[in-house]
Amino acid sequence: MAKVQLKNLEKVYGNAFKAVHGINLDIDDGEFMVFVGPSGCAKSTTLRMVAGLEEISGGEVVIGDRRVNDLPPGKRSIAMVFQNYALYPHMKVRGNLAFGLKIAGKPKAEIDAAIEQVARILEIEPLLDRLPKQLSGGQAQRVALGRALIKKPGVFLFDEPLSNLDAKLRASMRVRITDLHRKLKADGLSSTVIYVTHDQTEAMTMGDRICVMQAGHIMQVATPKELYERPANLFVAGFIGSPEMNLIDAKLDGSSFSIGSRSLPLGAQLEGRLSARPVEAVVGMRPQHLSLVADGPAAFTAKLANAEFMGHEVYLHADLEGHRVVSVVGAADFETLGRSEKIRLRPDLDRLHIFDKTDGRNVSL
Repeated sequence: MAKVQLKNLEKVYGNAFKAVHGINLDIDDGEFMVFVGPSGCAKSTTLRMVAGLEEISGGEVVIGDRRVNDLPPGKRSIAMVFQNYALYPHMKVRGNLAFGLKIAGKPKAEIDAAIEQVARILEIEPLLDRLPKQLSGGQAQRVALGRALIKKPGVFLFDEPLSNLDAKLRASMRVRITDLHRKLKADGLSSTVIYVTHDQTEAMTMGDRICVMQAGHIMQVATPKELYERPANLFVAGFIGSPEMNLIDAKLDGSSFSIGSRSLPLGAQLEGRLSARPVEAVVGMRPQHLSLVADGPAAFTAKLANAEFMGHEVYLHADLEGHRVVSVVGAADFETLGRSEKIRLRPDLDRLHIFDKTDGRNVSL
């Protein structure tokens, strides 16, 4: 196991395009860290600098107690699993697992014992004598994991390893990888993980902490729960959560906020948390915190545009004071609507988020 430190890390390409802007991040020994963000945010570029596959333009990468900027990938105590599994097609699974240890000059008895251990952990013993073309996508991914695991590296690096799998298999492999991480950690084996994905579901369900990136900058590093409940800025608020947070331009006036022609009071708890009161603000409401009500105060009247039936819950898409919003309600609550186009939506006033429209900062933390 090994701690990873990124110190003022930068990447500048030959055309002077700056892809990574001096990021700083400490990843603890044994931690499962997820890099997440939209395409082009430099999450894979950052991972590849840690791996030694991209030249570092500035700053440092430290693995354990070693500065590794000038070390080749094979000397960094890392193992990498890619989006394409890159298995050797002419070698059986056993040969693919053994290849790295053979190159390192390990004795046959040690290699055989390592193959047995890894095959048992990943439940791929029946696959050892198959060729890669005889494997399903999930089986091939487990073999790729085994080829990384058998090297007993200090750090595992995953670059969108599940993106080629179908949705059901992705869900299954998420569980397998997180279970493997816990098992290795409990056994005192290599378990520091840096995992890159654009899928926030993977990030939220797998990571001990998540590093949200945008345009080569770190926007926030926190646990999944903290990212969801305490997004530091507008970008994180809009990126984390499904359905995504409703973000609506608003005005603050004393102890109330206005959206269009409708004004509602700020919740007492929310008001106590405000570190600033920007007049021009953005109010954030999680769809789960925007309830369907029959009538009553502190609610908005909205026009129902569409309803998505998801089984036990329904996503209501509505026009509220000129803004499109989403509310997540129970299926039973939705049944009471009938064919009505006009609905009443009540926000949880203490669970709103207030963002400064000028710099995007969450002033309600």
